Amino acid sequence: MKAPVPQDLPPNREDRPPELAAAARAPGRIRTRMLAVIHEAAVQVFARDGYHGATTQAIADLAGVSKPQLHYYIGSKEALYTSLLQEVVDDWISVFGFADAKYGPVKVIGDYVRRKMTFSFDHPERSRIVTAEIMRGAPVLQKLMGTSQRRTEQAVAVLQNWIDAKLMAPVDPLLLMFHVWSITQHYADYQHQVTFFRGPSAHTPADREKLIAEVTRFILRGAGIVVSD
Repeated sequence: MKAPVPQDLPPNREDRPPELAAAARAPGRIRTRMLAVIHEAAVQVFARDGYHGATTQAIADLAGVSKPQLHYYIGSKEALYTSLLQEVVDDWISVFGFADAKYGPVKVIGDYVRRKMTFSFDHPERSRIVTAEIMRGAPVLQKLMGTSQRRTEQAVAVLQNWIDAKLMAPVDPLLLMFHVWSITQHYADYQHQVTFFRGPSAHTPADREKLIAEVTRFILRGAGIVVSD
Protein backbone atom coordinates (compact mmCIF):
# COMPACT_ATOMS: atom_id res chain seq x y z
CA MET A 1 0.00 0.00 0.00
CA LYS A 2 1.39 3.35 -1.01
CA ALA A 3 2.03 5.74 1.88
CA PRO A 4 0.01 8.97 1.74
CA VAL A 5 1.81 12.22 1.10
CA PRO A 6 1.85 14.35 4.29
CA GLN A 7 -0.44 17.32 3.87
CA ASP A 8 2.14 19.85 5.08
CA LEU A 9 4.66 18.94 2.37
CA PRO A 10 4.48 20.02 -1.27
CA PRO A 11 3.23 16.97 -3.23
CA ASN A 12 4.81 15.98 -6.50
CA ARG A 13 2.07 17.59 -8.58
CA GLU A 14 1.35 20.93 -10.13
CA ASP A 15 -0.89 21.91 -7.21
CA ARG A 16 2.26 22.80 -5.28
CA PRO A 17 2.70 26.46 -4.25
CA PRO A 18 3.54 28.52 -7.37
CA GLU A 19 7.14 29.27 -6.36
CA LEU A 20 7.83 25.56 -5.75
CA ALA A 21 6.18 24.49 -8.99
CA ALA A 22 8.35 27.05 -10.77
CA ALA A 23 11.43 25.69 -9.00
CA ALA A 24 10.64 22.23 -10.30
CA ARG A 25 10.34 23.55 -13.87
CA ALA A 26 13.52 25.65 -13.67
CA PRO A 27 15.57 23.93 -10.96
CA GLY A 28 18.89 25.50 -11.79
CA ARG A 29 18.44 29.21 -11.25
CA ILE A 30 15.47 29.25 -8.85
CA ARG A 31 16.59 26.34 -6.71
CA THR A 32 20.09 27.79 -6.40
CA ARG A 33 18.69 31.16 -5.33
CA MET A 34 16.29 29.63 -2.80
CA LEU A 35 18.98 27.41 -1.31
CA ALA A 36 21.29 30.42 -0.95
CA VAL A 37 18.58 32.32 0.96
CA ILE A 38 17.84 29.31 3.16
CA HIS A 39 21.51 28.63 3.86
CA GLU A 40 22.16 32.23 4.86
CA ALA A 41 19.17 32.17 7.20
CA ALA A 42 20.42 28.87 8.64
CA VAL A 43 23.86 30.35 9.27
CA GLN A 44 22.31 33.14 11.34
CA VAL A 45 20.06 30.79 13.32
CA PHE A 46 22.66 28.08 14.01
CA ALA A 47 25.25 30.70 15.00
CA ARG A 48 22.77 32.36 17.36
CA ASP A 49 20.99 29.33 18.85
CA GLY A 50 23.36 26.39 18.34
CA TYR A 51 22.34 23.08 16.81
CA HIS A 52 19.97 22.00 19.56
CA GLY A 53 18.40 25.43 19.99
CA ALA A 54 17.88 26.05 16.27
CA THR A 55 14.56 25.07 14.71
CA THR A 56 13.52 24.74 11.10
CA GLN A 57 10.64 27.09 11.89
CA ALA A 58 13.09 29.81 12.93
CA ILE A 59 15.12 29.24 9.77
CA ALA A 60 11.99 29.34 7.62
CA ASP A 61 10.83 32.57 9.28
CA LEU A 62 14.17 34.26 8.68
CA ALA A 63 14.31 33.00 5.09
CA GLY A 64 10.79 34.28 4.43
CA VAL A 65 9.31 30.89 3.50
CA SER A 66 6.86 28.53 5.16
CA LYS A 67 8.12 25.49 7.05
CA PRO A 68 6.74 23.07 4.40
CA GLN A 69 8.49 25.07 1.70
CA LEU A 70 11.74 24.94 3.66
CA HIS A 71 11.57 21.16 3.97
CA TYR A 72 10.92 20.88 0.24
CA TYR A 73 14.44 22.18 -0.24
CA ILE A 74 16.45 20.85 2.71
CA GLY A 75 14.90 17.60 3.91
CA SER A 76 15.93 17.92 7.57
CA LYS A 77 17.65 20.20 10.06
CA GLU A 78 20.54 17.77 10.41
CA ALA A 79 21.07 17.64 6.64
CA LEU A 80 21.13 21.44 6.43
CA TYR A 81 23.48 21.70 9.41
CA THR A 82 25.85 19.12 7.93
CA SER A 83 25.82 20.98 4.62
CA LEU A 84 26.75 24.25 6.34
CA LEU A 85 29.60 22.63 8.26
CA GLN A 86 30.92 21.12 5.03
CA GLU A 87 30.82 24.57 3.39
CA VAL A 88 32.91 26.07 6.20
CA VAL A 89 35.40 23.20 6.14
CA ASP A 90 35.73 23.63 2.37
CA ASP A 91 36.23 27.38 2.79
CA TRP A 92 38.95 26.86 5.37
CA ILE A 93 40.66 24.28 3.20
CA SER A 94 40.63 26.76 0.32
CA VAL A 95 42.63 29.33 2.31
CA PHE A 96 45.52 26.93 2.86
CA GLY A 97 48.46 28.13 0.78
CA PHE A 98 51.28 25.90 1.96
CA ALA A 99 51.69 24.36 -1.47
CA ASP A 100 53.68 27.52 -2.33
CA ALA A 101 56.43 26.58 0.11
CA LYS A 102 59.11 27.86 -2.29
CA TYR A 103 58.17 31.44 -1.36
CA GLY A 104 59.34 30.95 2.21
CA PRO A 105 57.75 31.34 5.63
CA VAL A 106 57.31 35.11 5.71
CA LYS A 107 55.13 35.23 2.61
CA VAL A 108 53.33 31.89 3.02
CA ILE A 109 52.47 32.28 6.70
CA GLY A 110 51.70 35.97 6.21
CA ASP A 111 49.32 35.24 3.34
CA TYR A 112 47.69 32.43 5.32
CA VAL A 113 47.09 34.70 8.31
CA ARG A 114 45.59 37.35 6.04
CA ARG A 115 43.18 34.89 4.45
CA LYS A 116 42.15 33.48 7.83
CA MET A 117 41.65 36.96 9.30
CA THR A 118 39.64 38.06 6.26
CA PHE A 119 37.39 35.01 6.60
CA SER A 120 36.84 35.86 10.27
CA PHE A 121 35.96 39.45 9.42
CA ASP A 122 33.61 38.53 6.58
CA HIS A 123 32.00 35.34 7.93
CA PRO A 124 32.01 35.43 11.74
CA GLU A 125 28.78 33.44 12.08
CA ARG A 126 30.18 30.53 10.07
CA SER A 127 33.21 30.35 12.32
CA ARG A 128 30.98 30.38 15.41
CA ILE A 129 28.96 27.43 14.11
CA VAL A 130 32.14 25.34 13.84
CA THR A 131 33.36 26.49 17.26
CA ALA A 132 30.06 25.52 18.87
CA GLU A 133 30.14 22.17 17.08
CA ILE A 134 33.64 21.42 18.38
CA MET A 135 32.65 22.45 21.91
CA ARG A 136 29.87 19.85 21.89
CA GLY A 137 32.29 17.12 20.86
CA ALA A 138 32.14 17.52 17.07
CA PRO A 139 29.69 14.62 16.47
CA VAL A 140 28.93 15.83 12.93
CA LEU A 141 32.16 17.65 12.09
CA GLN A 142 34.34 14.65 12.91
CA LYS A 143 33.12 12.88 9.79
CA LEU A 144 33.96 15.85 7.56
CA MET A 145 37.56 16.47 8.60
CA GLY A 146 39.43 14.00 6.42
CA THR A 147 40.64 16.49 3.81
CA SER A 148 41.29 19.14 6.44
CA GLN A 149 43.46 16.71 8.38
CA ARG A 150 45.50 15.86 5.29
CA ARG A 151 46.01 19.53 4.42
CA THR A 152 47.07 20.26 7.99
CA GLU A 153 49.58 17.41 7.87
CA GLN A 154 50.97 18.87 4.64
CA ALA A 155 51.28 22.31 6.26
CA VAL A 156 53.04 20.80 9.28
CA ALA A 157 55.51 19.07 6.95
CA VAL A 158 56.26 22.36 5.19
CA LEU A 159 56.80 24.13 8.51
CA GLN A 160 59.11 21.35 9.67
CA ASN A 161 61.16 21.69 6.47
CA TRP A 162 61.59 25.40 7.15
CA ILE A 163 62.59 24.61 10.73
CA ASP A 164 65.16 22.08 9.51
CA ALA A 165 66.50 24.71 7.09
CA LYS A 166 66.92 27.17 10.00
CA LEU A 167 64.37 29.55 8.48
CA MET A 168 62.29 29.34 11.66
CA ALA A 169 62.79 28.64 15.34
CA PRO A 170 62.40 24.99 16.43
CA VAL A 171 58.74 25.37 17.40
CA ASP A 172 56.18 22.57 17.32
CA PRO A 173 54.67 23.06 13.85
CA LEU A 174 51.27 21.63 14.76
CA LEU A 175 51.02 23.87 17.82
CA LEU A 176 51.93 26.80 15.61
CA MET A 177 48.95 25.94 13.41
CA PHE A 178 46.74 25.77 16.52
CA HIS A 179 47.96 29.22 17.55
CA VAL A 180 47.23 30.66 14.12
CA TRP A 181 43.72 29.23 14.20
CA SER A 182 43.06 30.43 17.74
CA ILE A 183 44.20 34.00 17.15
CA THR A 184 42.58 34.49 13.75
CA GLN A 185 39.28 32.90 14.75
CA HIS A 186 39.13 35.07 17.86
CA TYR A 187 38.05 37.96 15.62
CA ALA A 188 35.04 35.92 14.51
CA ASP A 189 34.04 34.05 17.66
CA TYR A 190 34.61 37.08 19.91
CA GLN A 191 33.62 39.75 17.42
CA HIS A 192 31.33 41.47 19.92
CA GLN A 193 34.10 41.63 22.51
CA VAL A 194 36.48 43.10 19.95
CA THR A 195 33.89 45.69 18.96
CA PHE A 196 33.14 46.54 22.60
CA PHE A 197 36.75 47.31 23.44
CA ARG A 198 37.89 48.78 20.13
CA GLY A 199 34.76 50.72 19.30
CA PRO A 200 33.07 51.32 15.93
CA SER A 201 36.40 51.69 14.14
CA ALA A 202 37.01 47.96 14.62
CA HIS A 203 35.24 47.23 11.34
CA THR A 204 36.78 49.82 9.08
CA PRO A 205 39.11 48.72 6.27
CA ALA A 206 42.00 50.62 7.89
CA ASP A 207 41.49 48.88 11.22
CA ARG A 208 41.27 45.50 9.52
CA GLU A 209 44.64 46.11 7.91
CA LYS A 210 46.09 47.17 11.25
CA LEU A 211 44.83 44.00 12.94
CA ILE A 212 46.10 41.77 10.14
CA ALA A 213 49.54 43.39 10.30
CA GLU A 214 49.69 43.12 14.10
CA VAL A 215 48.62 39.48 14.19
CA THR A 216 51.01 38.58 11.35
CA ARG A 217 53.98 40.17 13.13
CA PHE A 218 53.04 38.48 16.40
CA ILE A 219 52.86 35.02 14.83
CA LEU A 220 56.00 35.38 12.73
CA ARG A 221 58.05 36.67 15.65
CA GLY A 222 56.70 33.89 17.86
CA ALA A 223 57.98 31.43 15.28
CA GLY A 224 61.40 33.04 15.33
CA ILE A 225 61.01 34.59 11.90
CA VAL A 226 62.73 37.95 11.53
CA VAL A 227 60.46 40.58 10.04
CA SER A 228 61.03 44.27 9.44
CA ASP A 229 58.52 46.85 10.69
